[in-house]
Amino acid sequence: MSLILGAILLVISVLVGGGLVVFLENMNRGKLIKILLSLSGGFLLAIAFIHFIPEIYAHGSSGVGYYILLGFLIQLFLEYFSGGIEHGHIHAKDVKGTIPWSLFLALSFHSFFEGMPLEAQFMVESGEAVAESVHHLHHHAHHDHSKGDGVQGLLLGIILHKIPVAIALMTLLLASGFKKSKAWMVLSAFALMAPLGMLVGHYGAKNAWLNLEIILAVVVGMFLHISTTIIFESSENHKFNLIKLISLLLGVGLAMIAI
Repeated sequence: MSLILGAILLVISVLVGGGLVVFLENMNRGKLIKILLSLSGGFLLAIAFIHFIPEIYAHGSSGVGYYILLGFLIQLFLEYFSGGIEHGHIHAKDVKGTIPWSLFLALSFHSFFEGMPLEAQFMVESGEAVAESVHHLHHHAHHDHSKGDGVQGLLLGIILHKIPVAIALMTLLLASGFKKSKAWMVLSAFALMAPLGMLVGHYGAKNAWLNLEIILAVVVGMFLHISTTIIFESSENHKFNLIKLISLLLGVGLAMIAI
């Protein structure tokens, strides 16, 4: 898969989420968001434990665990500003016709950051020269995994998570009095953050001023926070929900196939 195609898919996933809100106005958005979040939560958790954490520890530096923990804490901090929209929390009353800058910046930072190691994996698969640490991190995976290596798993995980986040963001904007044109502008700006992160990761790796091995570890920590929060919040009042459980297991199954 080419780098450009990956960036296009990331943008499309956000626009699809926004389109579902605009063109399917009568749908039960809350239920759809929770189902998609359960699917993406299972996927992110599975690829973190099955693929990325073993690879990071096998080929990373001795202190890589600290960076995973740092990513977990960074995501916890970001959610104070995003209001937990990453796992389906929508607080329309907090936004009154103006762009919620703290929420937008928190979501954008997360999206930008997770795009950086994704770009590095495209570079490794295409045979480009990148920072030595990134090469060692993924060289083993390139030979041991016949189905997509890390790039398909990471890309698919990000796409699966971006769709419900985009639905929640678009729902929040429209419910807060935004015109559709303005809401689409905000959503489009958000859609460009991950490709922008890929671009920065590209030049940072080529010029050796970014350690994408560390960034990947931080992103994995962020994934762990998001996925575990989604799973713990997937059942209301701790009641059994078969549909959400099936969605979660489907996400895990997709991850096992993708990696």
